[in-house]
Amino acid sequence: MDTTSTRAHDGVCTAPRALATEAVHAGRDDLARQGLHAPPIDLSTTYPSYDSRGEAARIDAFATTGAEPDGPPVYGRLGNPTVARFETALARLEGTEAAVAFASGMAALSAVLLVRGSMGLRHVVAVRPLYGCSDHLLTAGLLGSEVTWTDPAGVADALRPDTGLVIVESPANPTLAEVDLRAVAHACGSVPLLVDNTFATPVLQRPAEQGARLVLHSATKYLGGHGDVLAGVVACDEELAGRLRQVRFATGGVLHPLAGYLLLRGLSTLPVRVRAASATAADLARRLAADPRVARVHYPRIGGAMVAFEVYGDPHEVIAGVRLITPAVSLGSVDTLIQHPASISHRIVDADDRRGAGVSDQLLRMSVGLEDVDDLWSDLDQALGRPSRGAGNCATSHDEPALADGRAPLRR
Repeated sequence: MDTTSTRAHDGVCTAPRALATEAVHAGRDDLARQGLHAPPIDLSTTYPSYDSRGEAARIDAFATTGAEPDGPPVYGRLGNPTVARFETALARLEGTEAAVAFASGMAALSAVLLVRGSMGLRHVVAVRPLYGCSDHLLTAGLLGSEVTWTDPAGVADALRPDTGLVIVESPANPTLAEVDLRAVAHACGSVPLLVDNTFATPVLQRPAEQGARLVLHSATKYLGGHGDVLAGVVACDEELAGRLRQVRFATGGVLHPLAGYLLLRGLSTLPVRVRAASATAADLARRLAADPRVARVHYPRIGGAMVAFEVYGDPHEVIAGVRLITPAVSLGSVDTLIQHPASISHRIVDADDRRGAGVSDQLLRMSVGLEDVDDLWSDLDQALGRPSRGAGNCATSHDEPALADGRAPLRR
């Protein structure tokens, strides 16, 4: 078992590789030299050391910079070799210097806010909609932050001397609204831009290439991909990563090694899963846009496996009526999930703020999985029920029906 360093790829230098290749090999490049094929799971919480002076020096170095300690691991809260493999792989996929994993996506976002707040930069500029709990964390000021909500065009004007962070989510949860990341990054100036990339994944966009300094994932979703792991991760430069590691060590929001293993395994099929589910989602978006029982369909230009749609009838009846599709929160699994954001994921957001961000009471959010598209459509068709009297249709009669704002769905 490799316990020589929490940096699982020490000494490995590779030429640029395609995303699909990186997804399979990143974080695993040293395995063959060790005579291994599958990554080992290191469940140790502590590690023996007979050199207490050297141990003290390494801990002092970590306290100064937050850099991963050289040499063997020290303690599970400081770092774990299995988790480090996942962090290495995700950083490579996002094109950043480093990544820091946490016990959940909210733990990851909290760590970022704590890092900036510790520098006296407690003001946050944010664009709605965000994931409901992210919205609540900012609005409630639970970590001492103060938030100014704005639209993308207003970011520059909302900045203050104590602004420590700008936060956007694109495509956004749950409306799938998209933001011009490069333009927002330019408007941020020297203030770090954090992009929640959970919906898109590095398969569809790499925000760091467009100027984002931090890329947030609820790794519970597409990175894990099978609905069996809870995790969060921030991809960023090494300077910020060091500070995030220090917060993680102090607060204890660490990722369990088994979760790290499952996430690394999930990354290996990420491109295949995202592309297959995206093709099905685009097909379902077209069918929904042509259906008289559906008022509006939201599907992003970038594509992806998420579809949101507003119904003329009772959305709760649709939730109650599905049989193949699972009515549940979360997303990004191999099976298709559907939920009513106003009742669940965004219930914690003030109703006026929620509706102002486009999260209507008629909106349903669907995470499309890997099932056959005709089977999924059959289930949606019966769950939608009979058309309501007088129901219209937002879609045109073109071969590629228009979506909520007249956009054509993803071309394949």
